[in-house]
Amino acid sequence: MLKAHELEMLRTIAKGIAAQFGSGCEVVVHELSQQAAEHSIVVLENGHVSGRQLGDGPSHAVLEQLSKPLDAGSRGDRFSYLTRSPNGRLLKSSTMLLRDEAGRPCALFGVNLDVSDLVKAEKLLVELSTPTESTQAEPEQIPNNVNELLDNLIERSVRMTGKTVETMSKEDKVAAIRFLSDSGALLITKSGDKIAKYFGISKYTLYSYLDKQEEKHHD
Repeated sequence: MLKAHELEMLRTIAKGIAAQFGSGCEVVVHELSQQAAEHSIVVLENGHVSGRQLGDGPSHAVLEQLSKPLDAGSRGDRFSYLTRSPNGRLLKSSTMLLRDEAGRPCALFGVNLDVSDLVKAEKLLVELSTPTESTQAEPEQIPNNVNELLDNLIERSVRMTGKTVETMSKEDKVAAIRFLSDSGALLITKSGDKIAKYFGISKYTLYSYLDKQEEKHHD
């Protein structure tokens, strides 16, 4: 049986943990003695999490420990495992076996943190942050003006080929310019000059690439 000063120390620790993690954190101490087999809870903070009260009976972990010899060598500690409250709330739990001066198990110290709302929030955040276009490789940048928009489209056209401008073949440049045309980049004023200069070609060559692509499209 726990001594008065041990019980008071455990109450203080339980109160501190509960205060640190808030009202969703239940802290419970079960006394391990044959006298406490049916009324094992001697310390309890935020009992509303599991719906228990002081003097209530043991959990499965307590009964399991009581069924062993008092000098059993097993540590009996379990950390960060999932449980459910009677009303279906998901809890993240840890249970620690406490021993007396002789090394015999005397109590189980449990922490049960209600993580139901966190799990729901995580699912919502994943849903909100996951693009519906599964083929999208990276986030699209929102430009401040049409010049930035053109720069972004040119960069995307190059990334699409998987090469640098210096190593691009004629076919790569044709594909990149077709991407720019399909994206509406050529509707931007003086975009032809900028695109031609970026790819190291003349405006005549630029439009000849577009004409070739148009011919293929009609074929």
